[in-house]
Amino acid sequence: MEKVKLQIPVGTKEWATSNVNLLFGCSHNCKYCYAKKIAIRFGRKDENSWKTMELNKSKLNYNYKKRKGRIMFPSSHDLVPEYRNECFLVLEKLLNSDNSVLITSKPHFNVIKELCDRFKKFKELIQFRFTITSTNNKILKFWEEGAPLFEERLSSLKYASIMRFKTSVSIEPFLDKNPIFLIEKIYPYVSETIWIGKMNYICRDPPNPDDLYYFKKVRKNYAVSNIQNIINKLSKNKKIRYKDSIKRMNVRIPKFQAPSVKNL
Repeated sequence: MEKVKLQIPVGTKEWATSNVNLLFGCSHNCKYCYAKKIAIRFGRKDENSWKTMELNKSKLNYNYKKRKGRIMFPSSHDLVPEYRNECFLVLEKLLNSDNSVLITSKPHFNVIKELCDRFKKFKELIQFRFTITSTNNKILKFWEEGAPLFEERLSSLKYASIMRFKTSVSIEPFLDKNPIFLIEKIYPYVSETIWIGKMNYICRDPPNPDDLYYFKKVRKNYAVSNIQNIINKLSKNKKIRYKDSIKRMNVRIPKFQAPSVKNL
C-alpha cells in the first residue's frame, strides 16, 4: 500500500480557509513582508511604492456572502488609521453575512478600540490575532518601521481582552533570541492561542551594509539548538502553537502543541 504523505498547511492556510483584502500595499512596510515580496516580484509594486496604499474599490463594493470556514481579514495589509472606515465597512458586510472572521493586525490602539466598541455585538464571530514580535522597540522599528511600537500593541490586546473578545497573538517572526519574556507580558490577555514562527526569507546581503548586524542576529535566533531550547521551555504551555516554518525544522514539538482545528 502506498504511504500517504501528510501535508502541512502553510502561511494563511494554517489559520483560515480564505482571506479578504482591500488595499494594495501597506504603510507598515515590514522588511520581511511576504506580500510585499510577491507584489514586487510580479510588478504590482516596487520597493518604494509598497508603503503607499491604494484602495481596491471593487473589494470595497463587493457583496460578501456566507463562506465556508473562517475568513482572515486582512492578510496582505493592515488595519491602518487612514483606511479604518473602509476596513470597517467590509468587516461589517462579512459579519452581517454570519462569517467567522480572524482579524489579524499589528494593532493601532485607536483603530482596535473603535472596532471593539462598534462590533461588540459580533464578538462571537470575531477572533483577534495581534502580531507582536518583540518587546524591544529598537528592533521593531528596524524590521517593522511603520508599525506601532510594543506598548501600543499590548494596549490593544488588553483592550480587546477587557471587552471580552477572543484574543490570540502571532509572534511570527520572533525577533528576540528568546520570546519567553514577551509571552509572559501578553499571556494574561490571550484567551486562545499564541503562535511562534521564524522569518522565512532573510537577506544575506542587505542593500545597506549597516543593516547587516540585524540580519545576522536574527539568523542566529533561528538556529535549531535555540529553537529547540525555546520549545523545551514552553513544553507545558497549553496556549503555544508553532507555525509551519518551525514544524518543518528538525525539532521535537509536544503533540498537544500541534495546531488544533478547535483552537486556532
